Amino acid sequence: MRKQQRKTGHPRRRSAAILDAAAEVFASRGFHGASTQDIADVLGIRQASLYYYFPSKEVALEEVCLRGVEGFLETAISIAAAAGSAHDKIARLIAAHLAPLRDRRPYVRTFLNERQHLPTESRRRIGRLSRAYERLIEDVLKSGVRSGEFRHDLDCRLAALGLLGLVNAVAAWHGKEPKTTIDRIASEYARLYLGGVGIARATGQRKRR
Repeated sequence: MRKQQRKTGHPRRRSAAILDAAAEVFASRGFHGASTQDIADVLGIRQASLYYYFPSKEVALEEVCLRGVEGFLETAISIAAAAGSAHDKIARLIAAHLAPLRDRRPYVRTFLNERQHLPTESRRRIGRLSRAYERLIEDVLKSGVRSGEFRHDLDCRLAALGLLGLVNAVAAWHGKEPKTTIDRIASEYARLYLGGVGIARATGQRKRR
C-alpha cells in the first residue's frame, strides 16, 4: 500500500516535470530528432515510465504546444478591450507576447518550430487560435489608423503579420545575448515597431520646425 502511494502521490508534479523535459528536448532537437528515450534520459527514468503519462511522442508534442500558446489570446483580448490608446495597446501586446519567454521558452520555441507536426485536428484548432490572435492585432492597428495615431496608408494586415514575425523571432535567440532582458527587448521592439507604423507626434513636429 505504501509503495502505491509513493507512485501516485504527486502525479501532477511528475507530469509537469515530464512535460518540461519533453519541451526541452523538442526545442533543442526538433520533433523528428527527438525520441521518448531522450526525454526519459533527461529525467533519469525508464522509457516505459513515460507512457503512464503520454501514450506517444505525438501526444507529448500536442501538450507542449498547447502550453506554449496558452494564455496568448486571452491576454491579448484583455489588452485590446482595455482603455487606452492604440499606441499603448500595441506596446502592451508586444510585452505580453514576449513575457512567456521568461519561464517557458522551450514551450514557445516548440510551438513556433514544431507545430506543423501536430495531428490534423490539433493543428487546425491551434490555427484558429492563431488567426484570431492575428485579427485582434490587426483590429488594434486599424483603430490606431482611425484615431490618427498610425499612418493612414498603413496596411494593417501586413503590419500585424510583421509584428508577429518580429516578436516570434526572439524565441530563437533569447538567452544568447548577455544582459538582454525581456523588458528591454519589449521596450526596444515597441519603439522600433511603433516608429514605423506611427505618425510624427506633435512634439516631434514642433522640434523640426
